[in-house]
Amino acid sequence: MDKFIEEAAEHFKTLLKEQLERQERMERAAEKTDFNSIPKLTIGLIEGDGIGPVIMSVAEKVLSKLLKDDIASGRVELRKIQGLTIENRLALNQAVPHSVLEEIKKCHVLLKGPTTTPKGGNIESANVCLRRELDLYANVRPVSIPEKGIDWCFFRENTEGEYTLGSRGIELPHKLSMDFKVTTDGGTRRIARAAFDYARANGKNSVAIVTKANIMKKTDGMFTSIAHEVGEKYPEIRVEDYYIDIMCANLLNEDIRSKLQVFLLPNLYGDIITDEAAQIQGGVGTAGSANIGDRYAMFEAIHGSAPRKVQRGEGAYANPESILKAAEMLLRHVGKPCKADRLSKALRECKSEGRVTVTGHPNGATAAEFGEYLLEKL
Repeated sequence: MDKFIEEAAEHFKTLLKEQLERQERMERAAEKTDFNSIPKLTIGLIEGDGIGPVIMSVAEKVLSKLLKDDIASGRVELRKIQGLTIENRLALNQAVPHSVLEEIKKCHVLLKGPTTTPKGGNIESANVCLRRELDLYANVRPVSIPEKGIDWCFFRENTEGEYTLGSRGIELPHKLSMDFKVTTDGGTRRIARAAFDYARANGKNSVAIVTKANIMKKTDGMFTSIAHEVGEKYPEIRVEDYYIDIMCANLLNEDIRSKLQVFLLPNLYGDIITDEAAQIQGGVGTAGSANIGDRYAMFEAIHGSAPRKVQRGEGAYANPESILKAAEMLLRHVGKPCKADRLSKALRECKSEGRVTVTGHPNGATAAEFGEYLLEKL
């Protein structure tokens, strides 16, 4: 037992040093990408696993149509990134193979299909790895249901919390397992600024800080304290504290939820509650997600690779709406709002007309059939 304690202490010492170094790197602000100054924008396309290739095929055709002139003139390149598959990752025992990461870093933004995360073992989520390697600290997920007065935007810290060291905990077989949760000053300040800047820029007057600071007193307590400190610089915005459990309930409370606007959350809570919010909107297949850093950005569907759907032979019927919403967010991020508006309008028309409806099962249209319908609208 003493030997285990000594090894665990040494392991924790290593992790602590790494995280302090990461905090120091954050203190040296990175230069932000100015998309207006880029002579050629490179958009990386990653198919992913399971239903990923199915829905990404639709998204690629849509982007090719919307960006046709830019591609023809050489101002935009759609570049396929190969190798980020569960088979390749398992074979190399790497969350993101090094050669794949090199290719990814040659792109300015990514549109990524869902990737499968192995259960157990030491290979972490590809998403977690990419968020860390590209420093994509802000996970931004909008949810809109106008007829119910819902217009939410979630700002989830994307590089810390339980996720940053999720594959590097300590285990004493048949005795105990221990994982680590990390909150840094720099990481919290930048996600808080992102949330408050968005609120100010979009005429929102309320930001809800969502934690479990009554229990996680050090990490969530620090997150809450710093978020309030940042919020003081935005006097026109009301700052409110909520615990994650009651906020999950509030999203279902019709007397409260329409008053909520912008949410600021640590990593794990943001992961969970945004799936709930997407389900309220119509399912996880209806919501897109942005992972934004100062230099890179990655846009994706919020759902997983749906291996059971593929096993049932229903992969072709996957709903591509989520990845298309992500494509819309990508277009806005790179300074092409008119093209994003065209896509948004076409998606609304397709849904309202209902001539081609995707149910996710053989009683509805395939993703490819919906894609052709959408291309007609564009």
